[in-house]
Amino acid sequence: MQLTSIIAIYGLFWVLSAFLMLPLGVKTADEVGAEKVPGQADSAPANFNGRKVVWRATLLAAVLCGLFVANYVEEWIVMDDINLFGQPPE
Repeated sequence: MQLTSIIAIYGLFWVLSAFLMLPLGVKTADEVGAEKVPGQADSAPANFNGRKVVWRATLLAAVLCGLFVANYVEEWIVMDDINLFGQPPE
C-alpha cells in the first residue's frame, strides 16, 4: 500500500471519528446550569471544546487506520472471508 493511500484512508477515518466524537462530553445549558441566550436552542452546547474533539478524533483515527493497514498487510480478514448475499461457501 502506498503512503498516499494510507494518508487518504487516515483522512477518511479522521472525518468519521470527528463526527463520532462531536456529541461526547457536551452538556446543554440546562445541564450545566448556565443562562440561555434569547433564541438559543435547548440542545445547544454550553461547554463545547473543539480542541478535545480534534484530539480525540486524531487518536481514534490513528488507531482505526493502524488496524486497517495492519489488516491489509497481514490479511486477517479478506473478501473471501465475507459471506455476501448469504451465498454458501465454495
